[in-house]
Amino acid sequence: MRSSLNYLLCSATVFALGACASTHPYPARLPMMVDTDLKSVYVPCRIEPTKKDPNHIACAPEAYVSPLVWDGVNNSLFRPLARVFAVDPAGEAVNVNAFDEVPDSAWFTNRIGTHPITVEELQRGACEPALMLDDENAGDGTWVIDQGKPNGASPGFRVNLPGKGKYMFKADSKEQPERPSAASVIGAAVYHNVGFYTSCEQIVYFKPSMLKLTPGLRFEDNSGIERDFDQKALQKVLDVAAKKGDRIRMQASAWLPGRLLGPFQYDGKRRDDPNDVINHEDRRELRGGRILAAWLHHFDAREQNSMDSWIADDKKNPDSSPGYVRHYYLDTSDCLGSEWDWDEISRRLGHSYLLDWGDIGSDFITLGTRIRPWERLRRSPGHEIFGYYGVDEFVPDEWKNEYPNPSFSRMSEHDGAWMARILARFTPEMVQTLAKMGEFSKPDNTDYLARVLEGRLVKILERYLTRTSPISDLRVEGTRLCGTDLVARRGLRAPAAFRYSAHMASAKGELLSGPDLAVEDRGNGDFCVNLPAVPEHYVHVSLADGLARGRLIAHLYGPQEGRGYLLAGIERPDPGAP
Repeated sequence: MRSSLNYLLCSATVFALGACASTHPYPARLPMMVDTDLKSVYVPCRIEPTKKDPNHIACAPEAYVSPLVWDGVNNSLFRPLARVFAVDPAGEAVNVNAFDEVPDSAWFTNRIGTHPITVEELQRGACEPALMLDDENAGDGTWVIDQGKPNGASPGFRVNLPGKGKYMFKADSKEQPERPSAASVIGAAVYHNVGFYTSCEQIVYFKPSMLKLTPGLRFEDNSGIERDFDQKALQKVLDVAAKKGDRIRMQASAWLPGRLLGPFQYDGKRRDDPNDVINHEDRRELRGGRILAAWLHHFDAREQNSMDSWIADDKKNPDSSPGYVRHYYLDTSDCLGSEWDWDEISRRLGHSYLLDWGDIGSDFITLGTRIRPWERLRRSPGHEIFGYYGVDEFVPDEWKNEYPNPSFSRMSEHDGAWMARILARFTPEMVQTLAKMGEFSKPDNTDYLARVLEGRLVKILERYLTRTSPISDLRVEGTRLCGTDLVARRGLRAPAAFRYSAHMASAKGELLSGPDLAVEDRGNGDFCVNLPAVPEHYVHVSLADGLARGRLIAHLYGPQEGRGYLLAGIERPDPGAP
């Protein structure tokens, strides 16, 4: 079996075994922590002519071109119509291991969800030291512009720096100065530290004299027309950019490694990637990404703002096999309150799709008399650069992106809770650091952004960590089962609100060692349960914190031949489940 197909087989096995109460739903081994889709594979070779070599041989997947408008039309119109007649039950995500987590893969790498990160790591994001730009000491004419920026909402150009590589420079808008570049840096740092692959994003301040324009450049605008990128076009970009003294402020995005293959899709699979065996809409990280997008108001989380890259084993030959496809999130510049040219649309973002059939039907039935949340929105005086990005009207489980996203639409309660458990690791101090990374010229904007980020995050945690169990970091320490309550750790409730309880049962559901086990509350959300020695080979330990409606069930193999308990699996049943 190759790659994540193992998940499908395991899921079927667990379902079959779980139907019989005398069997064990989890095997006596550690769960899958790393997906095999990171292993290199071979793909067929083909002739792919280039400007330099008409007989060029490529042994990598073919590039996918995503039309700018098609994805929106397809997901807003054709997909909803097709689903009316489709039999497509939305079950739980497939790529989840025995600990109810997502293994490291070509899509996602566990970072803040599994280990603490430093302030430096948070700020650095995906930027390795070699990718950091020295905008203070660069000499005149050392930043060579070799390409105009093709299409997109933000004007810009590409800079090629010897020894560092290529960077796409993008300017802020005059209507919302500093917000797009801040959103790019903050958003990319958040996505990276959560676990997604992103580009290295930086805010740079440079003198125009540092730029050197390569003659004869052309670029393609949003209408698909090729135009000259000359000194006049460059000056037009620099004129709209924010400034600090004699320096231009822009966002610099480092070029991704490998052979770029175009965007990934939020449904289906890449047919030319042997590692891609799970439908994308059934991947928990893509489903749970809806909650992350809601926090940052990343309404533009769509196909065009992603990228697949073929990472060949031979770094000198990016078109060669073997290799594997890595999947990136791109362009978070629309986060934190981006606005459209039409105020009516800007207000609706996050509350309603651009073409929202449900809202259209509701307005038809109510004759438009219902007051919508976006009608109550107001920009915060003095902080207009953030548009309608706020807290009061934010409802996490009702948030919508620009138009339906197939993965977001299939998000389950468990997918959302998984992402919320990761986001709970962002402390108030870390949120403050994120706001400072925007490098706003007005300190009031930094303070406002920190308040909104914290307020929206608290709403997300309140919604998703008080239903299914918020207990995480479960582990066996000697004769004790220990864990961390993320609601308590994040300080969402006073310590007196928690009443921890635990009991042990056999595989058949019979209580063992009395109704309750001794629980030691260590404070700050940490606790341990004493595990008694029992003759049972396989036991369940049910944990509750007295606050969340759901509980956690730990599956353990009992002590054998002097060895302690083995934690084999974790379940978070829906509230009210038997």
